Amino acid sequence: MPDFFSHIAPEKRTLARRLDQIFQDATGWSPKLWGKLIGYGSYHYRYDSGREGDSLATGFGLRTRDISLHILPGYCDFPEIAERLGPHRRGRSCWYIKSLEIIDEIALNDLIQAGLDDLRSHYPVIGT
Repeated sequence: MPDFFSHIAPEKRTLARRLDQIFQDATGWSPKLWGKLIGYGSYHYRYDSGREGDSLATGFGLRTRDISLHILPGYCDFPEIAERLGPHRRGRSCWYIKSLEIIDEIALNDLIQAGLDDLRSHYPVIGT
């Protein structure tokens, strides 16, 4: 198996491996590298404009100051899960947390699964 964590700074690799375990447990899928993001599953999108492509179904990235959780396609807020998750902020299709120590990992698992359920209502999702 390729080392999906080799591009991550050594001091963050333990965190990356813990997140990988959480995402694998939630999805049942193996990781795939999407640039600097570690993704699980994929989907093909096509917009009304004709633009189309492939994207990871869910995943994470380790940024300098926080962790980006890619919960796609970003149509739902999941307020009940957000309340349980702990401190976070939202982007269009990403949720940002400062560390795993201050969030509820059960809520994170629920968020990943809810995001995938929502994504499946819009696009076919393929596991990795």
